[in-house]
Amino acid sequence: MSTLEVHRLDASRCADFLRLHCDANGLGWCRCVAWWVPAWEGWGERTAEQNLALRESLFERGELDGYLAYEGREPVAWCQVGRRDRLEKLTRTLALEPDPSVWAITCFAVAPRARGRGVASTLLARVLADLARRGVRRVEAFPRRGEELDAADLWNGPAAMYAAAGFELAREGSPRAVLALELPFRAS
Repeated sequence: MSTLEVHRLDASRCADFLRLHCDANGLGWCRCVAWWVPAWEGWGERTAEQNLALRESLFERGELDGYLAYEGREPVAWCQVGRRDRLEKLTRTLALEPDPSVWAITCFAVAPRARGRGVASTLLARVLADLARRGVRRVEAFPRRGEELDAADLWNGPAAMYAAAGFELAREGSPRAVLALELPFRAS
């Protein structure tokens, strides 16, 4: 996937985020706000418009929480990542001890036309390299695990992808475990 370009989300890329997170890609409902709402109760009843409004409010307050991958000029994948403790629902749901130095990878989205080609793994590798250059020391991920998972269960990224990238089990959990990776510092 050497042709894949990866960029941190910034204000100039918000329109690309929304182009990727659209109905045509099957990503038009969530808009990657699942961990930003206060609780799981009522999550399924939210409308696409409510989720879009929340995402736009995140953009407006400067919460540019991830990375976009491009093939040419077309955004084909997304990885949500940021300081773990900013997501109260995540820390509460998984009973995580506060630690402002820990970062969390909480979502992956790949456009259907780009699936099955290693895009998510390449995106993950480049995100981790950038985080290491930025001085991040520990990254956690929270994939669903089990025998009967379908594509809809993999929105946090597949556990096998994290294992291949060097993540290790930090805490057992059902259906989500906490996987962690200690990053070496890499000067840019």
